[in-house]
Amino acid sequence: MATHAQPASGLGRRARRLSDQETERRMLRAAVAMVSRAGLTVSLDHISLEEIIRDADVSRSAVYRRWPYKDLFFSDLVKELAKNATPTIVDDELDLIRRVVAERLDWLQTPGLRHGLLVELIRELALLDFRTLHGSQRWRTYLALQATFESLADGQLRDQVQRALARSERDHMARVARAWEHATGLLGYRLRPELGATFETLATLLDATMRGLVIMALSMPGLGGHRVRATPFGAAAEGEWSLPALGLGSTVAAFLEPDPSVVWDDERLASVRQALASLGDGPLGIRPGQDLGHPADG
Repeated sequence: MATHAQPASGLGRRARRLSDQETERRMLRAAVAMVSRAGLTVSLDHISLEEIIRDADVSRSAVYRRWPYKDLFFSDLVKELAKNATPTIVDDELDLIRRVVAERLDWLQTPGLRHGLLVELIRELALLDFRTLHGSQRWRTYLALQATFESLADGQLRDQVQRALARSERDHMARVARAWEHATGLLGYRLRPELGATFETLATLLDATMRGLVIMALSMPGLGGHRVRATPFGAAAEGEWSLPALGLGSTVAAFLEPDPSVVWDDERLASVRQALASLGDGPLGIRPGQDLGHPADG
């Protein structure tokens, strides 16, 4: 006689009951995924708690034991979103850097062409970042999260969200600053000493310029398509320049200059080519302890 699997008994279901901690983890993970798909508005009215419970595969009783009221769950969701609020564009940037540099490896030979390589990287990376952020649901969620924070009443939740957002921003700026420090050292550049600035300063201004243009383009989409034919910032050849590229390029040109202490001998050229060829192994391909921004021996 054929047998059929029977539904789990109450005892079996209770044996598999999730802990409150696991319920919380699953619910917040499912909610973050839902926000990533649908976006976030200044309110959270469009986010369905019942749909989150289903996606998280947890019991309603466990959820309401952890969060007796819906608003309590959404308070924790806002804090969870704030932890990693700032978008990143690492993989596409690395792919673009690899392509641009691979096509111009011979530009490392002379100061003028090395500068041209830096300018070309700025021109193409700025446009990539702008397009990615402008079309990113995660970025729009981040903007809405900022507005949500502003609408919170003074109190513990507002303080917690503010701390989480501030920590996320600091971590993001630190990553951007490290990337620029490694990239400029790789190409033999340094911060202009008379500015008294750090790479965190540069990262903050570059990020603010990009964010401002992306926000403007939400209501003025023509900004994204604006181009001029130009050879700014000592570019090696005329090209089409977007507003993001002009904005970022002007800041970089104001902050960076060739490092006179760097000696471009054969050993350095070989090291730079190797680092560029291994992009992705570490920050811009530079291994821990390897500092190509310092002068070569001899």
